[in-house]
Amino acid sequence: MDSIKQLDDAYVAHTYAPRFPVVLTGGKGSLLFGEDGWEYIDMGSGIGVNAFGACDEVWQKAVSEQAAKLQHTSNLYYTEPCARLAQALCERTGMKQVFFSNSGAEANECAIKVARKYGAEHLGPEHYTVLTLKNSFHGRTLATLAATGQDVFHKDFLPLTPGFAYVEAGDLEGAKNILDSVPCCAVLLETIQGEGGVQVMEPSFVAGLARLAAERGLLLMVDEVQTGNGRTGKLFGYMHYGLSPDVITTAKGLAGGLPLGATLLGGKAAGVLTPGSHGSTFGGNPVCCAGALTVLERLSDDFLAQVTAKGAWVRSQLEGAPGVVSVSGLGLMLGVETRRDAGEVLAGCQARGVLPLRAKNKVRLLPPLNIPDNLLAQAVQVLREECAKQI
Repeated sequence: MDSIKQLDDAYVAHTYAPRFPVVLTGGKGSLLFGEDGWEYIDMGSGIGVNAFGACDEVWQKAVSEQAAKLQHTSNLYYTEPCARLAQALCERTGMKQVFFSNSGAEANECAIKVARKYGAEHLGPEHYTVLTLKNSFHGRTLATLAATGQDVFHKDFLPLTPGFAYVEAGDLEGAKNILDSVPCCAVLLETIQGEGGVQVMEPSFVAGLARLAAERGLLLMVDEVQTGNGRTGKLFGYMHYGLSPDVITTAKGLAGGLPLGATLLGGKAAGVLTPGSHGSTFGGNPVCCAGALTVLERLSDDFLAQVTAKGAWVRSQLEGAPGVVSVSGLGLMLGVETRRDAGEVLAGCQARGVLPLRAKNKVRLLPPLNIPDNLLAQAVQVLREECAKQI
């Protein structure tokens, strides 16, 4: 393990806090295997990416078969997996078009470009500002960094890309004041702020924000990078709120472990992108799309009901438990506020073979959507015991 850590420290850019002291060598389903010989229960799924766990057989077969046929072609040509995935996404959401990229940040970059082009063409050239929420997270490129409503991510990269305004989640009057005073083109929000501490938006606020956007002819854009693809117990998080977005962005769990982002366009955004207005060499890669099709086709209503039930069970075990202050989230996207420092709780869980995550001051749980009940129960029991330890 020391040699891998030493190589990593020597040659990988130091953009992350020190990694957890675990070298992973493999996995199967909801278990990850360490170089130390331990088996770990995966309660993070690669930050919500491995939707059906490690080395899922259905996913693996589709990806391997496509890789043996054609691994890449670029967007100069047609491929079946790309076309089929776009069709499936549109049919499941009612959207009209999809632009494929490689990540959530790129999906949000595309959304921002769509918003600016829409604003210039339909509202006037001065309408280029996108309203986002404080405490949001939309990516680490220069534009998505500026869209992110957290100063901690901004401080080393000033001046920020112009064209963004921020309002506190829940402050509908503040949003109205900004939209009345700043020529905007779109509103961009997460229904659950994942990196912001698993904060769930109030339905009345979301409905009010959608109404304000509609009244002014602005695009309503929903960032579903982490909340999408079944994570919250519905296919996309906005579906809990009865919204009809113009733009949906997603990534993470979409391709089950491969890099794939998608920007779905409908409503006022359909047709905004025209030839030459955007592009991506790797976007719509046939191997990634083949993997994504196996994820999407299994996210049935019955399966999503199981995700909801598992999330409800986890909440029932943690809410009011010793050392637990609160539990937030939906489905299998949960944040646990603990009396002990969250970092100490994580370290204790890791030492006992359970790998959760962190979001601000909370322990974050993003297990594979199909995690077996016995492994989920074992992981939750370890977490309960670690939360209950004396501060």
